[in-house]
Amino acid sequence: MHERIIAIPGAINLRDFGGYATEDGRQVHMGRLFRSGALAHLDAEGQAAFTRLGVALICDLRRDEEKHEEPTPLPHGTPARLEIPIDPGSAIALRAGMVDDTLTAKQRIDFMVQINHELARDHAEDYARMFEGLLALEDGGFLAHCAAGKDRTGFACALILHALGVPERTVMDDYLLTNTAMDYERVLLPKLQARYGEAIALDRESIMALAGVRPEYLRAAYAAIEADFEGVEHYIEGAIGLDARARERLRTRYLR
Repeated sequence: MHERIIAIPGAINLRDFGGYATEDGRQVHMGRLFRSGALAHLDAEGQAAFTRLGVALICDLRRDEEKHEEPTPLPHGTPARLEIPIDPGSAIALRAGMVDDTLTAKQRIDFMVQINHELARDHAEDYARMFEGLLALEDGGFLAHCAAGKDRTGFACALILHALGVPERTVMDDYLLTNTAMDYERVLLPKLQARYGEAIALDRESIMALAGVRPEYLRAAYAAIEADFEGVEHYIEGAIGLDARARERLRTRYLR
């Protein structure tokens, strides 16, 4: 198993996204930055193991409906919660089309590309709130998560790594690690069937398009950034609002 994948009973796509080298020769601390899917299926053993990670702030990027259907089983306020519901417009169409067996895998991939484009284009204020929470955290670990821990969370973690000075190729490697960490057959497919019914009939390529990640997904977010901000560096400062002083605070805290 990859060193960053954390095996905890009931956890989905739980990983440490520290340990990466930065452009200036430093390294992101391990044990401080985490990412995952929903935590709803943590049993007592899983909850105890999760607590030992030392997470002090959970940033939950799920819609209110998702939180209601799969509540986080940890004691309220321990860790602290930062709730930032993100729901790209194209995700609505994607959910509506989940039981449409006339859609091709290519069409489902196109949905995911558009969703990631919209994450960057339409939700900068939401991700700015995430950075505010990250900067306000003085001690303990930070975890960002959504339902599967791959799109909303994937873009969130990409931004954090970029802000810390991690090279783009490494950011992409971390993004694609979802395809190794995710248990599609035993976790994701049953979740899809529970939400949309046993009638859902998806070929494996469609399952991988929806439950996994592809380079073109994150590149779609980069394309939206390039169109309006001429690159991630300008986006982080202009759209996210992370100026040089705030960025240095972030690097002081999370780099060694």
